[in-house]
Amino acid sequence: MSTKISKMETRRNRKGIFFVSPYFLIYCVFGLVPILYTLYLSFTNWDGFSTPTFVGLDNYTRLLQDDLFFKSVGNTFIIWLCSIIPQLILALVLAIILNEKFIKGKNFFRATYYFPNIITPVTVGLLFALLFDWQTGTVNKILLDLHIIDDPVNWLKNPIWSRLIISFLMCWQYFGYNMLFFLAGLQGIPSSVYEAAQVDGANKFQTTIKVTLPLLKPVLVFVGLTSIIGGLQLFDQAMMMGTGPENSTLTMVMYLYNTAFKNFDYGYGSAIAYGIFVIILLATVITQILTKIMRRRSEG
Repeated sequence: MSTKISKMETRRNRKGIFFVSPYFLIYCVFGLVPILYTLYLSFTNWDGFSTPTFVGLDNYTRLLQDDLFFKSVGNTFIIWLCSIIPQLILALVLAIILNEKFIKGKNFFRATYYFPNIITPVTVGLLFALLFDWQTGTVNKILLDLHIIDDPVNWLKNPIWSRLIISFLMCWQYFGYNMLFFLAGLQGIPSSVYEAAQVDGANKFQTTIKVTLPLLKPVLVFVGLTSIIGGLQLFDQAMMMGTGPENSTLTMVMYLYNTAFKNFDYGYGSAIAYGIFVIILLATVITQILTKIMRRRSEG
C-alpha cells in the first residue's frame, strides 16, 4: 500500500515539475543568463561593438571613486524618502477610512484611488513635465491667474522643486496601490478584537494606535520592503522629467542608462548595475534588521 502511495506521489511531483518547468526555462534564458553575462561584462571594457577586454576590478575601483554615482545614490534616496513617507501615511489613512462600515461607495473610491497606478510611469512623467513646464504649464497659469505668483516659476530647473515634484508624482501614482494592501490587512483583523477594545472603553484613535497598527505590522513590513526595492529603481518618471540643474534628479538607474546606452560604456555600466544591486540589498537587509529589533522591543 505504501509503495502505491509513493508511486502516486512521484507521478504528481513529475507532473508538477512538468507544468512549472516552462517558467524556469524562460527565467534562465531571459533572466539568469543576462544577469550572469552582466556580471562578466562588469570585469571588462566593452563598447558594444568590439571584443570585450578583461580589466579585472578596474570598473569597481572606478565606481568607488565616482562622485557622480554617489550623487545619483543620494538623489535617489532623497526622492524616495520624500515620496514614501506621505505615500504610506495617505495610503494607511484612506485604508482605515474605507474599511469603516458606514462609508458608502467603497468600490468607487478604491477604483479611483488605484487608477493612477494603471497609467504607465512614462505617461505620468510626461504629464507632470507638461503640467510644470515654466512657459506653457498649467500649474504656472493657475498660480498666475490666482495672483499667487507674479512671474512663471521654472520648477524643473530648481534642484529642490524638481526633486519634490518627482516625489509628489510617485506618491500620487502609488498610494492607491499600497492602500489596497492595507485594506487587505485590515479586513483580515477579526472583528472580535475591535469589539473587545470597545468593551474596554477604547475610542477610535486608541483602537487604531493600540490595536490596528500592531496587527498591521506584517503588511507594513511588506509594503516597506517593496517600496524600497521599487523606489530605489526609479527611472521612468525621472527620465521624462529631465535630470534637473546640476544633476539634481539624476537617479542610480538613470546614471546606469546614460553610461551604458548613451556613452556605450557597457563594462562600467554593468559595474554600476551590480553597485545598485548591492545598495538595494543592503537597504533591504537593514530594514529587516530594524523591523526585527522593533518587534523584539514591542514583545519585550
